[in-house]
Amino acid sequence: MADKPEDLNLPMAVVSRITREALPETCSVSKEARLALSKAASVFILYTTSCANNIASKNKRKTLASSDVLAAMEEMEFETFLDPLRESLDAYRQEQNQIKERKAAKKKKVPTATLR
Repeated sequence: MADKPEDLNLPMAVVSRITREALPETCSVSKEARLALSKAASVFILYTTSCANNIASKNKRKTLASSDVLAAMEEMEFETFLDPLRESLDAYRQEQNQIKERKAAKKKKVPTATLR
């Protein structure tokens, strides 16, 4: 666990990038607002993790699974985010499978050595 509560905040560069991408170019965000967003996001992540951990514990597991996070989102009444989260999770899994397949294909290619 973190030594100080500040260690749990998202990096300001990440918060700045997310806010820049989410808002029109004509809109600026103050340093205080970025800090507030960082703290709010950290609290949200901690709460979601706690709920997901409770779900995993009820199922007698110590490892959180993506299904626990999705169930936590539903428990927290964030159902509107479930479909986009599932889509993102599916895209991530497909990307990981493609990476595995490429690595397996590279391993199958055995270099031919010529003997002289």
